[in-house]
Amino acid sequence: MDYLVRIITAAGTVRAFACITTSLVNEACLRQGCWPTAAVALGRGLTAGALMGALLKTDQRIALSFEGNGPLKKILIEADANGALRGYVRVPAVHMEKPDGTFDIASALGRAGLLTVTKDLRLKAPYKGVVPLATSEIGEDLAVYLTESEQTPSAIGLGVFVEPDNSVSAAGGFLIQALPPGDDEIVDKLMHRLETLPSLTAMLREGITPELLIERLFEGIPYTTLEKRELAFVCACNRARIEKVLISLGKDELEDMIEKQGETEVTCEFCQERYRFDGDELRRLISEITG
Repeated sequence: MDYLVRIITAAGTVRAFACITTSLVNEACLRQGCWPTAAVALGRGLTAGALMGALLKTDQRIALSFEGNGPLKKILIEADANGALRGYVRVPAVHMEKPDGTFDIASALGRAGLLTVTKDLRLKAPYKGVVPLATSEIGEDLAVYLTESEQTPSAIGLGVFVEPDNSVSAAGGFLIQALPPGDDEIVDKLMHRLETLPSLTAMLREGITPELLIERLFEGIPYTTLEKRELAFVCACNRARIEKVLISLGKDELEDMIEKQGETEVTCEFCQERYRFDGDELRRLISEITG
């Protein structure tokens, strides 16, 4: 089961989140047909989305868009406060390695680009923050955004392991944030611990749980566990929503589809579900437009 744990230190000066996302990342990557590097990039993005979603209040949503000049082109993640996630990579057939054999995420995404964070906070207009990609490694980019744009000093760790058959066998991560008024002693302890811990991906492959990961990070630092929430890949698409999209194209566009193809098929970018509309169905949509 994929899930996330949220804690806060006894002094209330540091909060942290840790999660396992293996199943939802594997499902998303299989649906997308991701090659290994694309799978790691999408997995990091989805895990980051789970951590960011945990910062939201009930019924709020967040979207993370990592757009670069590399072959992956774009990673889009959507998450809500209830642990529902979906995401896609624009070009899933990408595999790039560094000379040491590790995945070259930065080159695949592109070292020049933008991170856009859009929050639906149930206000009149959504909040949108845009920053340049710092390293194109996903986690570091998001940490820079949180530290600089939201003035919340943050550390993020993301790990994804892809098997030779392209399946994802381990995925997860953590987010640590310093809260006002701050506590330099605890922050220094955590920074030292982050530098000396084994690789996050290695720990995830060994079966570390969110609870155990928090224990290792906060050893000797009193904290309280506030929440445990389930996480899952959930796509919001359905036939009724796709019909609205087609209707928005207008009468002329739908008539053109009937004339040239006799039907149309729409594929959801997130879950790859296909929705076919024959000529009669398209004519029904046209009748709804014309009233």
